[in-house]
Amino acid sequence: MMRAMRPSAVRSFPLRSIAAACIAAAVLAAAGASAQSRPSLSDRVAALETRMQQNQTEQSVEQLNRIAQLESDVKALRNLIEQMQNENEQLKQQDKAQYIDLDSRLSRIENAAPTMPATATKPAATRAPVPVASPTIVVAKPAAAPIATVAAPPVAPTGAGATPPATPGNPADEQAAYDAALAAVRADQYADSANRFNTFVQQYPNSPLAPNAYYWMGESYYVTQNYQLALDAFKTVLTRYPDSPKTPGAMLKIGYSQDGLKQRDAAQATLRDVIQKYPNSDEAGQAQSRLRAMSMDTGGG
Repeated sequence: MMRAMRPSAVRSFPLRSIAAACIAAAVLAAAGASAQSRPSLSDRVAALETRMQQNQTEQSVEQLNRIAQLESDVKALRNLIEQMQNENEQLKQQDKAQYIDLDSRLSRIENAAPTMPATATKPAATRAPVPVASPTIVVAKPAAAPIATVAAPPVAPTGAGATPPATPGNPADEQAAYDAALAAVRADQYADSANRFNTFVQQYPNSPLAPNAYYWMGESYYVTQNYQLALDAFKTVLTRYPDSPKTPGAMLKIGYSQDGLKQRDAAQATLRDVIQKYPNSDEAGQAQSRLRAMSMDTGGG
């Protein structure tokens, strides 16, 4: 006969089944709730895309701001460069005007000085111990020293019917013609100034202003890139008026003109001569700067 089950065993079996079922239900419910709380794959992809778009937008805005700042800086630098260029051009014009004005004043003094000894001879003949005679000699010497032909006009009256080698002309007319040519240089009318100085040296070959006229003629030709004509004018200053104050500048511009004619070796030799003969002059400094520029252009030497 089958053994009868004990009542306690019968009661414990349903309880265990119920407990296990409850636990399983709880686990399934928790898993379902967890699955519902987690975003789906499409939601995650959409969130990533949104985040990437936001980052790209922020980066684009930042880059645009940087570009705008750079453009502003570049514009400011351009304005500064233009301002500095204008100021530099104004300084150049002022320096040129001051130099031309100084040259004009010196030319007036040099042109007036040779006529002073002739006027001083009249009081010397009537009254020997005139105190004015000594100052006129002192003034005449500096003006006569640079130019060998200055002494010719005062000597001419000593001959019976002697005449000077060339008609000296009216000093006032000489100065007016020279000033008109120099005014054309000051007005940047270089073609006109070259013609005027050329006419001047033909009309007044023995004028004390002749070396200055040849120099400014050369400058006028050089600015208009007529380098050969400029070279001839500057060489005239050196050959005819070696003691003129314009000689260092003329030698410097000979080097410039040779460089303009692509005669680089000759130009460098001339510029070195300027440095050697006039080591402490402004022309020597300009010659050194031009040599450095030529060295950079040719890649050395």
